[in-house]
Parts: sequence; C-alpha cells; structure tokens
Amino acid sequence: MKELIEKIIKIKDSYDDFILGVISYAKKKPEHIKILNDFLDNNPDITTSAVIEYIIQQQDFRSYGAYAQQ
Repeated sequence: MKELIEKIIKIKDSYDDFILGVISYAKKKPEHIKILNDFLDNNPDITTSAVIEYIIQQQDFRSYGAYAQQ
C-alpha cells in the first residue's frame, strides 16, 4: 500500500480527495493494490482523471459505495 500511496501522491494533478478515494478503493481487496500499481507503472504521465476512469471501469467497482447498498 505504501508504494501505491507514494505513486498517487506524485501524480501531477493529485489532490487530497483523490488520494483518499484511491486508498479507499485499494483497501477493499488486496488485488486492487496490485492492479493499481501495475496501471500506474505502465502509465507514468497519468492524470487523476485517467486513474479514476480506470477504477470506475473495474468490474467490481459498482459493488462499493452508497448505491450498492440499495
């Protein structure tokens, strides 16, 4: 997790809510940390929008959040 946090902090347009959101998603499953680290390693000049888009596209993304409990 520490490696992931260091990477998302270094994203050029990173901001606090983005960092907290990515950490929250990553904590849900250990494999989230791996896929996010791999994605960031393969996209060194990534923006926060692209990371958010990537997370939203994950199959299990919709199983989290307030709307998942309805």
